[in-house]
Amino acid sequence: MITRTRLAAGACALLAALAAGMAFPAGAVAGEPTGEDAPKVDLVLDVSGSMRTRDIDGGTRMAAAKQAFNEVLDATPEEVRLGIRTLGADYPGDDRKTGCKDTAQLYPVGPLDRTEAKTAVATLSPTGWTPIGPALLKAADDLDGGDGSKRIVLISDGEDTCAPLDPCEVAREIAAKGIGLTIDTLGLVPNTKMRQQLSCIAEATGGTYTSVEHTDELTDKVNQLVDRAADPVVTPVATEGADACAKAPTLKSGLYTDREEFGQQRWYRVDVEPGQELRASVSVGADRAVNPSYGVLLRAVTVHGREIVRGEATGNGRTDVLSTGLRYPKQESDEEDAPAEAVCLQVTNSFSVASGVKTTPGLPLELTVDVVDGPGDSADVAAFGLGRGWWLLGLLVLAGFLAGLLWGWLSRWRFAIWRTN
Repeated sequence: MITRTRLAAGACALLAALAAGMAFPAGAVAGEPTGEDAPKVDLVLDVSGSMRTRDIDGGTRMAAAKQAFNEVLDATPEEVRLGIRTLGADYPGDDRKTGCKDTAQLYPVGPLDRTEAKTAVATLSPTGWTPIGPALLKAADDLDGGDGSKRIVLISDGEDTCAPLDPCEVAREIAAKGIGLTIDTLGLVPNTKMRQQLSCIAEATGGTYTSVEHTDELTDKVNQLVDRAADPVVTPVATEGADACAKAPTLKSGLYTDREEFGQQRWYRVDVEPGQELRASVSVGADRAVNPSYGVLLRAVTVHGREIVRGEATGNGRTDVLSTGLRYPKQESDEEDAPAEAVCLQVTNSFSVASGVKTTPGLPLELTVDVVDGPGDSADVAAFGLGRGWWLLGLLVLAGFLAGLLWGWLSRWRFAIWRTN
């Protein structure tokens, strides 16, 4: 089991994640934005009875949500296909079975008629139960079809009241379908249990969770998420890693998806020219219940098995996605037409499951690979070898030695002055 996390790995993961956002060259490049379909957003609003509570800027939670929705509808980009779904808006009774079916499409996902959508929102009144799980399943159906980005924005002020249909498990099922749907959650004046549930829903699909206690915060965050849906979509390219470096597929810069069984190793190859830098990151998602304490390791090794650099991360069961990354600058060569170096990337996980949980198919894996021009002479600390730590260590030792000499000399001088006086 992987048990330690390095600070350097965290920095590499950040750099690799930034690299994933860069535009790749035109042509047959993996993970290129498609731009074929309009982005879709389904706003899912909790209209349960607790939304009557007056604790947001002196008004009710429902009033804050309506005001935020009106401002968001005015600011929605023209290219976004937006819909609104409610949960707990229609059934005021005590029958649990009926209450847990109370979710409806208030405004269909499609071209936005702002006046019509605002009129629909104005009719809402806090009513019933909180069937978050059923609402997410229906919202996923609302967004079905097309290759554009798909995003659910869930706004709730309470926990799901329709267990055992656990909304976190529902989110994992949606992520496992591979339809590229992201769920972002916003908690209105949340408690600890609600915060954990909404965080779990968001993390299962790579979304975000935000705690909201003021109307302007709610407006700003929903606007941000709707605008984010309009960003170009990067479609991962399916690949299949090998069980050894010699058999591994050769990858170019791009975004790739694969499946990795529990405890399995997956190998991939990348060609790196002299003077280039390899940046890579990997994310492994727990799309089913897993045991606590697990890790993910990403290693870059030569074809002969010598480790070049590694990145690793550990988890404790509180997150559904674990990511790490690495960075490797290849030194320039004095030889003309120097051959490219084949670097092997190894992905290993230490996830495990209890008996009765399916182990196949493997866990979803997303790999980002980017090969760029290496750092300049002074543009990056890696150019000086500081990335490996030895030069930095020597510099610190020398600075400490000189500081010690200076402090000793000052102490002797002050002592001599004191004796003279």
